Amino acid sequence: MRIVVDLNRCQGYAQCCFLAPDVFRMQGEEALVYLPNPEDDHAAEVRRAAVACPVQAILVEGPGLVEGPVSAA
Repeated sequence: MRIVVDLNRCQGYAQCCFLAPDVFRMQGEEALVYLPNPEDDHAAEVRRAAVACPVQAILVEGPGLVEGPVSAA
């Protein structure tokens, strides 16, 4: 699995940090830090984090996952 976060689009709402804390975390109040290639066993929580992102800044690629911004529909 591969994750790319558009850090220009990210507003630091940190929904991803709550939903996938092993993959995403905030450094300070505004800087998002994430694992770009997490283990596949984090796929479900990463997908939920991408869907929950209010500005759709998280792109997820990998087997069984949708490429590009993930929508709730």
